[in-house]
Amino acid sequence: MLFPPLALMPHPTSLPRICIAMGFPDPLKLLEHARREANAGESFFEFRLDYLPAPEQGVAVIRKFLAAHPECCILATCRRHQNHGKFNGSVEDQIRILDGALDAGARAVDVEIESAENAGSRLEALRGKGQLLLSYHNYDGTPSPESIVRRLLRIPADGYKIVTTARKPSDNARILAITKSHPRTPLVVLAMGETGFATRVLAPAWGGMFTYAAPNASDGTASGQVSARVLRHLYRAEKFSRAAKIYGVIADPVRHSISPAVHNRAFQSHRLDAVYLPFLVQPAQLKDFFTLAESLPIAGFSVTIPHKQRILRYLDVVDPLARRIGAVNTVWKKAGKWRGTNTDADAVTVPLSRKLRLSKSSVLVVGNGGAARSAAYALVGSGAKVSIVGRNPDRVRSLARACGAESLLREQVNGRKFDALVHATPLGMFPHPDACFFPGAIPASLVFDMVYNPLETTLLRHAASQGSTVISGLQMFLEQATRQFEIWTGATAPRSVMEKAAVEALTPSC
Repeated sequence: MLFPPLALMPHPTSLPRICIAMGFPDPLKLLEHARREANAGESFFEFRLDYLPAPEQGVAVIRKFLAAHPECCILATCRRHQNHGKFNGSVEDQIRILDGALDAGARAVDVEIESAENAGSRLEALRGKGQLLLSYHNYDGTPSPESIVRRLLRIPADGYKIVTTARKPSDNARILAITKSHPRTPLVVLAMGETGFATRVLAPAWGGMFTYAAPNASDGTASGQVSARVLRHLYRAEKFSRAAKIYGVIADPVRHSISPAVHNRAFQSHRLDAVYLPFLVQPAQLKDFFTLAESLPIAGFSVTIPHKQRILRYLDVVDPLARRIGAVNTVWKKAGKWRGTNTDADAVTVPLSRKLRLSKSSVLVVGNGGAARSAAYALVGSGAKVSIVGRNPDRVRSLARACGAESLLREQVNGRKFDALVHATPLGMFPHPDACFFPGAIPASLVFDMVYNPLETTLLRHAASQGSTVISGLQMFLEQATRQFEIWTGATAPRSVMEKAAVEALTPSC
């Protein structure tokens, strides 16, 4: 398949929707990785020639690669050091190298706006041989998009790329909105960084020409890039439409979450036009996140550490149980109002009820945050005799008074024995899996750890070694996630599908 110039093709289906960004300091590695991706079915690549010690070497790589894979399309880039690239030559040298890339068979070249504004008529010579993508990058933040567009459109090109850095959630909406305000302009729009990840998934469906991905077997060339495999199979970036319902999880950190893997698989199982995304939201950014949620718009989202309690002030309607608990983990929009509930409560009592009779049991809850509140209120409501211990004695006492439980200091737990223990702190969670609240014996014959990543925590491993029965956080995760799915969609959750996706996400690949 050949790719004629963008100007002769209908926008925005002119190119594959995912471009693999290839940046390697060795021409043989560049060729090897490109071949590997092509053999895996990829057909669109950005060759970052400026990563090579001598960018001219990339011209030969292009020629050799296309000789074996003529069906593929290459976008050649040689970004100058002054513009956050690695090439130290002049603009004239840059244009000469890109001209050589087109002669070798590249279908398009990317020239940053700073070089383009000093290239004069040399740009037209490039357009005579292939497609010209004019690019703007901002590594500090996201300035006014309209001023960026005006600057770019002063120079004729076949497409325009605007890449900024997301510092807050609403920056995603500002960048994606450019495609709506300029529907007839061929655009690539992205926000770099973990906060801007949503743009990498949503941009193609929102009218962007394509999005960038990292190679499957190597790191990418920009912050926030994930592999094409992840974009295609986890987020289905090429499948959902502009009208797709958007869901997600808000957390800090959020990278470890398996919720995207689980909910996207559930959407796929029901053939829903929907996508579930991870949103990095820092504690001071909750209000700003709601600006993003209104703009996209987001139909619903999961809430986890550290937002379960703070989120209440931003909701219009909170169900009585969640209000009593003082923590929300599930939010959705209905009739123009943001509504919140807590599906963690049942997710604690249901797995425990399979092992013991709660109304006749003593349970120690470890923690004093939103997850601990959910557990404590649910267990007290089930008739259990509840004790609470945590790292913050004042908060432990406050929670115990509020829900009718016993508060304990850490030293008071020594020598006590409980029927069950519910661990509701982030200790032991990825990326610090070795942490554990109990350095010695664990004071319960049944241990339930809310942490689900890793699948077997240090706490559970120690509990099993002393002969205790254990319940992994996966059981709680599935209980609350299936209920979330049903609240959002009105459909029966595909539990077996979701469990399989969760286990796969938590199992390290070999």
